[in-house]
Amino acid sequence: MTIRVLLFLFSLLVPLAHADEFLDPAVAFKPSVRALDGQTLEIRYEIAKGYYLYREKFRFAVDGDTATLGEPAFPKGKEKDDDTFGKVEVYYKSVAIRVPVERNASGPLTLDLKVTAQGCADAGVCYPPQTQPLSVILPDPATTPSAAAPTEAGEGDESGLIAATLKNAGFWAILAFFFVAGLGLSLTPCVFPMIPILSGIIAGQGHKASHARGFALALAYVLGMAVTYAAAGVAAGLTGTLISSALQNAWVLGGFALVFVVLSFSMFGFYELQLPTALQSKLSEESGHLQGGRGIGVFLMGALSALIVGPCVAAPLAGALLYIGQTGDAVLGGTALFVMALGMGAPLIAVGVAGGSLLPKTGPWMEGVKKAFGVLLLATAVWLVSPVVPAVASMLAWALLLIVPAIYLHALDPLPPHAKGWQRFWKGIGIVMLLTGASLLIGALSGSRDPLQPLAGLRGNAVAAETRHLPFTRVVSVADLEAKIAAAGKPVMLDFYADWCVSCKEMEKFTFSDPAVQAKLAGYTLLQADVTANSDDDKALLARFGLFGPPGIIFFDARGQENKTVRVVGFQDAEHFIKSLQKTGATG
Repeated sequence: MTIRVLLFLFSLLVPLAHADEFLDPAVAFKPSVRALDGQTLEIRYEIAKGYYLYREKFRFAVDGDTATLGEPAFPKGKEKDDDTFGKVEVYYKSVAIRVPVERNASGPLTLDLKVTAQGCADAGVCYPPQTQPLSVILPDPATTPSAAAPTEAGEGDESGLIAATLKNAGFWAILAFFFVAGLGLSLTPCVFPMIPILSGIIAGQGHKASHARGFALALAYVLGMAVTYAAAGVAAGLTGTLISSALQNAWVLGGFALVFVVLSFSMFGFYELQLPTALQSKLSEESGHLQGGRGIGVFLMGALSALIVGPCVAAPLAGALLYIGQTGDAVLGGTALFVMALGMGAPLIAVGVAGGSLLPKTGPWMEGVKKAFGVLLLATAVWLVSPVVPAVASMLAWALLLIVPAIYLHALDPLPPHAKGWQRFWKGIGIVMLLTGASLLIGALSGSRDPLQPLAGLRGNAVAAETRHLPFTRVVSVADLEAKIAAAGKPVMLDFYADWCVSCKEMEKFTFSDPAVQAKLAGYTLLQADVTANSDDDKALLARFGLFGPPGIIFFDARGQENKTVRVVGFQDAEHFIKSLQKTGATG
């Protein structure tokens, strides 16, 4: 073990000893090339840390007369006040340049390229232009789908603007942005389910709850959440995949929901959840103020909660993941997402501090509060599995969750003649819960599948309700999408959907069913990509548009060109969605 530590320290000291030595330009700037389709190349440079390349110094040429190169498409670089050339645009870390190819022959072509670039080191040395040979096989365009044009970050949707803003910001500015973005995300449905989880944990402390203990428990919970977001977020950004989507299926979410059911039953007093005495004593010594090892358990619960209630992709989170994917910097990405999760957890810490003082310390009220939070934990379990179970099962679960607590609130029991105000109040709450639960139960049994209108079927409106859904046509691959767009001949809206996506279902229920929205979309071809299975084709569809998961809505004009100025990421209500449609310039 000691030898490994010494070797590790030595590996850290070796670069320091050679810090003043400059890299060979072939090592500092490594080019590569690949064919994106039969008429497009991507030339990529990997740039060593502390070095950069000038945008204006790239030159590309091809040997022979089988093809000629068109005008390269450069991504946006970083402005730099250079000692040699003045104010210039440069690239750090990596750059990918698309080059169109004008072919003079059919079939697959082998191209021999000469790529030229010029760069410098931040430490003060500049290299002369470096020309290097590359070779690539260009496939036959007749058998290869065409690649999508690159979308400039910041050219279109909100997540792209966020990624572009972060690209040119400093380290501390990036962290400040992520913290503020986390505060904004704390107001979304992604975080709301964590409040009853945390409150239930604090309520379970009973008479031990206090300001300090509530703060400590909340902090442990938020740190667990932050560590998970940092790890999963960086992996998602670097792989271009929203990792939580892999967890969104009935079996996994059912297992997570079972955890909350087990926790809720402990709130009802069926059993006491605690570690063995010997392990409690050992963890008590390590965890300081959080006695009995509870701090470790709360930390793990925070990590679990972040995984299972954080799959929705709001624009700030999408922009964050897009930025991390572009930088490839795992350290910066992990730090930024950790800080973002702290911002998301700030309201939870406030709940923890307040819970420690607002919860009753002794008496029968304490047991009542514990049971109330037990019901909230059960509600969280139902909410988790609702996107991946049949609607009838979800409605029956909500009905049961309302009816049984209503009975405990004496909804069916007569009040004593001289009942106090609070007794009458809670009986009233119980009656409302009982009636709502009965409506859900009757509606589910009568064929309704809308929990917001459970009795619609009894009014003869069930068929009408079904007709409000938009007539989407499914696309299953990039090639299928391109074929349908080419054949449309009018504006196209592409909707990314998944069964596990809560925001997608909200868009269906509250936005796409709105008559005004449907009227605006009457002139559109409506396409939908169902990425529930997260297959290779699903990943390719998402990657084409720089998306990390649903919901995401892309618009195309009548010529089949993407409208890069308008994109909807995350839930939008009908009013805001109509404004987005108006920005496309298409008439419905």
